Amino acid sequence: MTPDAEPTPTGAEPAGRAETPSPDELDHAVEVLRLLADHTRLAILALLHGRELSVTAIAEHLGRPVPGISQHLAKLRTGNLVTSRRDGTTVYYTQPDEHVAALVLNVLQHTEHHLYDRPPHHR
Repeated sequence: MTPDAEPTPTGAEPAGRAETPSPDELDHAVEVLRLLADHTRLAILALLHGRELSVTAIAEHLGRPVPGISQHLAKLRTGNLVTSRRDGTTVYYTQPDEHVAALVLNVLQHTEHHLYDRPPHHR
């Protein structure tokens, strides 16, 4: 820790980055957040947490038409927020890594804190 830095409650170094993100990093982060700022796309990512689903299964879970879900998945794929694999004529989607899963989970849990006196993830 530098002499001018504020100590953390535990006395440990603060987690995370110490510098301001670059303009390119900020641009990419804003694009990711724009992709998440859609009800259907956020629901798709939440649904894919820890599992792989076909386009048809996603559409059925969300009660939406397959073509619309496919368009949302294409945008998520372009933003590297989902990965896909083909098995014959069926395409399966999943989250690419733990960072996407954590981002989605954190935003949803943050929301629970604003909607409930006792958030469901604390029960």
